[in-house]
Amino acid sequence: MNSKNYFKKIAIAAMGLFAFNVQANNLKITGTSVDTSAGTVTFNIQWDNSWRTNIAPANYDAVWVFVKYQDCADKLWKHANLSVASSDHSTASPLKIDAVTDGKGVFVYRSAIGGGNISSTSVTLKMNVAAANYENYNFKVFGVEMVNIPSGSFSVGDGTSTSTYTQYTITGNSSIATSSLGSGDSAPVAFPKGYNAFYSMKYEITQEQYAEFLNTLTYNQQARRSVAAPNSAAGTFAFSNAYGNGIKIQVPGNNASIPALYGCDVTTGDYNDVNDGQNVAMNQLSWSDTAAFLDWSALRPMTELEFEKICRGPLSPVAGEYAWGTTEINIASSTGITNAYTASEGFNTVANGRANYYASSGWTNVGAGRTVKVGFSATNSSGRATAAAAYYGAMEMSGNTYEFAVTTKATGNTYTGLVGDGELSTTTATDGDANQASWPDNTGVYLRGGDFLGAANFNGNNSSFLRISDRASGAALATRNAGYGGRGVR
Repeated sequence: MNSKNYFKKIAIAAMGLFAFNVQANNLKITGTSVDTSAGTVTFNIQWDNSWRTNIAPANYDAVWVFVKYQDCADKLWKHANLSVASSDHSTASPLKIDAVTDGKGVFVYRSAIGGGNISSTSVTLKMNVAAANYENYNFKVFGVEMVNIPSGSFSVGDGTSTSTYTQYTITGNSSIATSSLGSGDSAPVAFPKGYNAFYSMKYEITQEQYAEFLNTLTYNQQARRSVAAPNSAAGTFAFSNAYGNGIKIQVPGNNASIPALYGCDVTTGDYNDVNDGQNVAMNQLSWSDTAAFLDWSALRPMTELEFEKICRGPLSPVAGEYAWGTTEINIASSTGITNAYTASEGFNTVANGRANYYASSGWTNVGAGRTVKVGFSATNSSGRATAAAAYYGAMEMSGNTYEFAVTTKATGNTYTGLVGDGELSTTTATDGDANQASWPDNTGVYLRGGDFLGAANFNGNNSSFLRISDRASGAALATRNAGYGGRGVR
């Protein structure tokens, strides 16, 4: 596969009767308006380096679009259901819209084979909000870039990596026994195995995405989904200021009732400036934080089997391979990072398998020492190896932050792939948590793909954890960790 310019493209357009727009990197959602009598929202969407191909990898990229609304009376943000009939939504060439059966969003993607930039194209979505009083609502439209993972057979296990599965080819949705995957691992019929088609987020959750997530929560939910109290002083880091995390409290909350406003501010000064790390992968999360983000986005966690399909596609396993399909790897060192914290952050030399992981000479880390911009290694002319792209075009499946994947161990394999409903728990003890009871806790989630930090030690190197089939990192901790980020599927 010739990897195109796999840059991060997420945009948020906040709107109401007086619409305004926010853009980030290549995806733009602009010109938003609401027809209150028809219950529709209209906006223009555009993004760069889109594709749809009928040759390997025979897939396409898409944007998952969902809508939140705020009742002006209670100020609470809720998830807006959309029509489940694709014909109720409209757009123009070269795009098409697929509704989903639960109405939690739509997929927007190319209607025909082709590649290149999508110029500004109008999209109108029909909302389905119960007892709607649209005149009294504010709206926010969110877009997250995804890649399509087609249905079909694929293999897991590479025969070399630590704790790897026994090499096995998944050819359908039948149950998979321990004798096929390895001791202690099995996949019941309902467990998502990756055989059916699904979508994966193209990138890890970014700091901008997480800040916008926080900005739709209540005060108590914000307190649960961050470290600093929401009423902390303006300029307080929401997490730690270490490892490149720049989310700060822009406007403090108050009285445990008025939520805070969060923004990105890596380089102290104006919030959300061009070099404030909006496109840098979010880190310092816990599994509970990531699960809440996925539930709120109406996405779901991937499984370990799906992780390997996203990375490897239908190709035969290569012993010790990384997400880009080879065993070659080159570290992203701090001295090589260019345009730090901007939308064009990258690396100063092109090399196959450029990845963000930990390696030390003596006690000195020669890696980046922080999370970097999602898609940092790709350029306009990148192929799969030089973009360090997984088979279907997902980025940083090896390195940057750990991927959470529901395990085939007994602690996770009762998972059935239920997607999020766009809402979080409002129960006092769990306010701000994912409300999907069938999703596992941290013990049922394995860490995959490695991270930028690893175990700091003398002449250490955690590159082996980045291998597609490496399962040595085991289950996620219950607490937040500097190397934990996240990505969802649907």
